[in-house]
Amino acid sequence: MAILVTGGAGFIGSHTVVQLIQSGFDVVILDNFLNSDPEVLNQLHTITGKEIKSYNINLLDKEKVQEVFCENSIDAVIHFAGLKAVGESVAKPLHYYHNNITSTLILCEVMKDHGVKKIVFSSSATVYGAANKIPLTEDTPLGATNPYGWTKLMLEQIFKDLHTSDNEWSVALLRYFNPVGAHTSGLIGEKPGEIPNNLTPYITQVAAGKLDKLRVFGNDYDTKDGTGVRDYIHVEDLAIGHLRALDRVLTNTGVDTYNLGTGKGFSVMDIIQTFEKVTGVYIPYEVIERRPGDVAVSYADTTKAKQELRWVAEKGLEDMLRDAWKWEQKQGKCFVPHLVKRT
Repeated sequence: MAILVTGGAGFIGSHTVVQLIQSGFDVVILDNFLNSDPEVLNQLHTITGKEIKSYNINLLDKEKVQEVFCENSIDAVIHFAGLKAVGESVAKPLHYYHNNITSTLILCEVMKDHGVKKIVFSSSATVYGAANKIPLTEDTPLGATNPYGWTKLMLEQIFKDLHTSDNEWSVALLRYFNPVGAHTSGLIGEKPGEIPNNLTPYITQVAAGKLDKLRVFGNDYDTKDGTGVRDYIHVEDLAIGHLRALDRVLTNTGVDTYNLGTGKGFSVMDIIQTFEKVTGVYIPYEVIERRPGDVAVSYADTTKAKQELRWVAEKGLEDMLRDAWKWEQKQGKCFVPHLVKRT
């Protein structure tokens, strides 16, 4: 079977491509490399030993997307491509709505034209908005606190409406939490732009001496230490979750929704302290004002994924941070300070 992976050179996409190939699937990657590096394709070849067909295409270009489907016999799609920075979405809402929603509409139109009606969609825990019932189940009332979250929520509804109009569609909506870590080889991992938007790559760049200190967005939340609490999941566990979801859409019709996380919440301070423990590197930080659109606590109830997908996250926080640091150390010269005990 051939699986089209949009955003397949990105952080989560590339790890999922590895799992797909190792499970015997043929893979076609579609990526415009806005948030990824073409070098990832070479690293994927090194890891898997396979040449992977890829297209440098923007999903907003319908004609080019049509060509991909004409040139390949696609059986199903795993859809990662999209803009994903919460803060940027607040600053540029129209850009996010146009890019994330319009590109997905184009993808679905082309899929329909070619009789491909099986898709795994990269959604997000942001669709739970400011829900205060923790842990979050798939039945938790939905909402959003930022434009990025609204694009995910709107797209979930679009997929549900699509299935209502044509029950041959099979869709898995994966609401995953905070992916961190890197491939155990250290060859692929999260490679953000100049200033990382996510906590873990920010920490690893501070540890490497590339950034002076970590900015902690608020310490006055109603949590054990005042910093935000999130459910962090190793990216390799998350990639395996996509394979389990793909198995389901290939054998069923309908729309199924799953949380992918560990079911445990860790604060920003937990992450800092655990990173220092497993690496021996001190992380200087300063607390600044809250980031627009953030919520205090978010972690998953993963019971449904365990029961229906036979999937559960296996790697712990120390694994995630150790692998993230291994990846960072391969990105260039590191100027690492000695660990200084906190008082």
